[in-house]
Amino acid sequence: MARHVLPTVDSTNSHAMRLAPSLTGPAWFLGLQQTAGRGRRARAWVSPLGNFYATLLLHPVEPPEQVALRSFAAALALRDAFVALTGLPEVFKLKWPNDVLLNGGKVAGILLESTQAAQGMHLAVGIGVNLIAAPDASVVEAGAVAPVSLLGETGIRVTPEAFLDALAIAFARWEAIFVTEGFAPLRAEWLAHAARLGEVIRARTGDQTREGVFETVDSAGNLRLRMAQGTVAIPAAEVFF
Repeated sequence: MARHVLPTVDSTNSHAMRLAPSLTGPAWFLGLQQTAGRGRRARAWVSPLGNFYATLLLHPVEPPEQVALRSFAAALALRDAFVALTGLPEVFKLKWPNDVLLNGGKVAGILLESTQAAQGMHLAVGIGVNLIAAPDASVVEAGAVAPVSLLGETGIRVTPEAFLDALAIAFARWEAIFVTEGFAPLRAEWLAHAARLGEVIRARTGDQTREGVFETVDSAGNLRLRMAQGTVAIPAAEVFF
């Protein structure tokens, strides 16, 4: 698989999408520094030198609703990479829909973006990891999970290049499982490492916030929240603990 390391870039997702029409196969883009990184809902993603900013550009053939399930492949690959590099499987959990937690704090996030072109779909799987530094807790929304760094929580220093080595191997494995066996094995493994499964959480969509027990993630990737009036399926939301 092609791999490109960029000393500086505006956003690895944006860069990958600009090159997508000229690429025939999958490719990783690693930016050592980003000048305009972004997270979900177009939030700015703080991008100091030494953290990890990368995008995997794919040309998927499945329907859009299936393509979106690759966020689970990315989350599982991230967790596998962390465990391979630290030997600490018990401290990493997965937070629906797109975060990885370390000791309960957010250490990594995932952003999927896609465009439809004449030759098919282009999918950018963007991944940001706080390897050596995390934003100050004061800059995150009240009630959100506090950001942490791998170095700060474990004392382990990993370079972006070394992290990509581990992540690329792990993602290739989960991508192969997804393509050949579907979402079911990814769902089962994700649930095995889910944060706050069976506990009361809050899910906010727009200006509506719902509170209930995090029951499961269903076969479509939706959060299933058990509330007093019954269980609801939530396809997208901000989750608060």
